[in-house]
Amino acid sequence: MAERVALVTGSLAEPRIRRIAEELADGTLEPVVVNIGVKVAALMTAEIVERRLKLPEGTDKVLMPGRFRGDLARLAARFGLPFERGPDEAADLPAYFGRGKGRNVPLDRHDVMLFAEIVDATRLTIPQLLERARFLRGEGADVIDLGALPDQPFPHLEDAIAALKAEGFKVSVDSFDPEELRRGTRAGADYLLSLNETNLSIADEGPAVPVLVPAQAGDLASLIRAIEACEQAGRPFLADPILDPIHLGFTASLVRYAELRRLKPDIPILMGIGNVTELTDADTTGMNALLMGIISELRLNAVLAVQVSPHCRTAVREFDRARREYYAAREAGALPQGFGGGLMALRDRRPFSTTPEEVARLASTVADRNFRIEVTQEGIHVYNRDGHHVAADPFALFPHLKVEDDGAHAFYLGVETARAEIAHHLGKRYAQDEPLKWGVAGETGGSAEEAHRLTFKEAGSTLSAAKKKGDSA
Repeated sequence: MAERVALVTGSLAEPRIRRIAEELADGTLEPVVVNIGVKVAALMTAEIVERRLKLPEGTDKVLMPGRFRGDLARLAARFGLPFERGPDEAADLPAYFGRGKGRNVPLDRHDVMLFAEIVDATRLTIPQLLERARFLRGEGADVIDLGALPDQPFPHLEDAIAALKAEGFKVSVDSFDPEELRRGTRAGADYLLSLNETNLSIADEGPAVPVLVPAQAGDLASLIRAIEACEQAGRPFLADPILDPIHLGFTASLVRYAELRRLKPDIPILMGIGNVTELTDADTTGMNALLMGIISELRLNAVLAVQVSPHCRTAVREFDRARREYYAAREAGALPQGFGGGLMALRDRRPFSTTPEEVARLASTVADRNFRIEVTQEGIHVYNRDGHHVAADPFALFPHLKVEDDGAHAFYLGVETARAEIAHHLGKRYAQDEPLKWGVAGETGGSAEEAHRLTFKEAGSTLSAAKKKGDSA
């Protein structure tokens, strides 16, 4: 028997909701559209819903618009049915109900440890190292990697490890200098990057877990010998065949990772991604997505990320998001589509939430001076009671808006139509009075857990003073 879900809406969105409801209806779902007589969802209150809502007989659940901010528990108690908050945009209703590629799944699980390297650790003071480490932990790092520079002394290595450990960080030391590696493990580092079969004895001098690499570039046999030496000694380790830059062995290095996993199906393997992300002129979100796909398929266990080049400044954050989305997709036995879209920075799969015909229909019902702005495949739509104008260039719209004598309103409309222009050209979702969403690349670092928790922002307006005067949308 189909579940009957009441889709509560306002009058402006009702035609759009009805079209989508018809597309969703099948043997398992019976959406019923209920218009409670307000124009837009943001104007609904719990009191209005309690007075006006008339539920069809046999309703199993009530879905409120995403922009409704009333008390759902209060309404559930009043009507004796579960009330849920749906997506902000009607176009996302199919994804909400699990149709198409959208999925509402938590992203709080992963199985890849994330090392974040401070490449110039030798040049930073202890307070500077702690500040950088705190930032990287907020971006999602599990281990702070202290990168030593060739021919650059690291006199405060022990003090740096002690300070980081005192704040609860796991620490790795990354150096080509055997003496620095010895000092690192003696000082209590958790990991050493990198040891090979010629200097593996350094691991005997302290508790640090060695990250094993080939003795010579591309020499998988020497890496396997080092692995087997650790296995025979019962010593924990990570193995890293080394990912090479594009045009300098990249494809062959991927083959080494696959071959090592084939030969050693159960060992922990690390991949360092900086040789690709840092040394390629391309946005890192896409590169990290592909690299995470390789890591997920091969069941690799750790990643070393760096963000030195300005174009890589969100690499750690991106990989943290990638490991969560891909874990969820793999557990679901699904393609990595519809699991949050955190790595889709420049474009959206469904950039347009409405059609030109729907906008025209809405525009014909507007009876006030407030401007509405929407984006469809035709361009930027700006409309109020005085007209409906469409253009791809905001400058082409300005002569029709008649705000030459209202600086604040002109500024507001300039900002909004500029956002709309960017969304139209790139193929991104635009919503008036909302910033464009740039995926995880546009988030602010701080708490990884907060970044993956669904929250609603406080209600507010972009141009509060003007809105009070009725001058803006």
